[in-house]
Amino acid sequence: GNARFISLSGKFLGAHLAHAGVIIFWSGSMTLFELSHFAQEKPLYEQGFILLPHLATLSFSVGPGGEVLDVYSYFVIGVLHMISSGVVALGGLYHSIVGPESLEETSYGYAFGYSWQDRYRMTTILGSHLGVLGIASNLLFLKGVYLGGLYDTWASGGGDVRLIKETAVSLNPYVIGRYLLRAPFGSEGWIISVNNMEDLVGAHYWLGLSLLAGAVWHVETRALGFIVRGFTWSAESYLAYSLAAIATCGYIAAVYSWYNNTAYPSEFFGPTAPEASQAQGFTFMGRDQKIGIKVAGAQGPTALGKYLMRSPTGEIIFGGETMRFWSMQGGWVEPLRTSFGLDVTKIQSDIQSWQERRAAEFMTHAPLGSLNSVGGVATEINSVRYVSPRSWLTSSHW
Repeated sequence: GNARFISLSGKFLGAHLAHAGVIIFWSGSMTLFELSHFAQEKPLYEQGFILLPHLATLSFSVGPGGEVLDVYSYFVIGVLHMISSGVVALGGLYHSIVGPESLEETSYGYAFGYSWQDRYRMTTILGSHLGVLGIASNLLFLKGVYLGGLYDTWASGGGDVRLIKETAVSLNPYVIGRYLLRAPFGSEGWIISVNNMEDLVGAHYWLGLSLLAGAVWHVETRALGFIVRGFTWSAESYLAYSLAAIATCGYIAAVYSWYNNTAYPSEFFGPTAPEASQAQGFTFMGRDQKIGIKVAGAQGPTALGKYLMRSPTGEIIFGGETMRFWSMQGGWVEPLRTSFGLDVTKIQSDIQSWQERRAAEFMTHAPLGSLNSVGGVATEINSVRYVSPRSWLTSSHW
């Protein structure tokens, strides 16, 4: 493996460039592969895609309700990644075969040469990486506020592309900091509980600034004494630190893609498990209300509310088996809620057709990978090949 290149910085660079080329090539080729199988009459989550939903979330070629209007931008993005991967791969081949084995021996050694035991150089490399991440984070902020906007599942009428107003972005450090201080379990949800685009975009602004500040700090300063004593300064140690960081990010991404429907809109990634369960209660309630059943007072076999009931904290929630997910939030059901829970008056007179259609779709596309009713969630019996992108993303990151 790369252990062969521990003392050969030039070859080490070549291996990393080749690896980056493979990653970029996969991104481009898989985008084109998904595009070649795209059927416009079906939602993205029903077609087994994981890359096109991410592009749609960035507002490329989508309109109201998450409808894909045009696929040309996806084609361009896929091709650009393919071309870029070739350029990076050529760099990998050059440094692996033709280029100098050690960068320290070249005229650019002062800028790119390093020694694993050189603490100043190692922290400088750390700073460079932080700088790139900071730029990427701020690019998302610029995309959401100035450069075309982002898809917002909470936009009225069932979601739409929205340019986040500069004056509305959450730039208050207290608002953003609260997410970091919340518990990671229960209804608290840590940073995974973010439920509006203003907080999401504002957090990327502050994250970008923090990363850039950290980049300048690590490039310009030397490691403090207790840092030097607390870490092992060797190539294998850096690998261990990196793998630990990646594992942590993998766990966060797994839980994020499973529960969050703001950064991962359900229109593209499919409903969350709680969302599919709530959609089932909503769908049957709407159906039975149309045939004359008084859903506000109907009781089930256990004398609890069949369609509506009280939550442990007093709000009006959907009844039956779906009650366990009563704290779920979704753009299709929030218009029917008030400060005291579901509004019976709105349920009786203000359910929109798009809400019924979306709930029916979500009910039959639960992220369970099952063909029948499992855990109280009805799944589509004809969707033999359906597995939710949330299931793919969560299990792979986990």
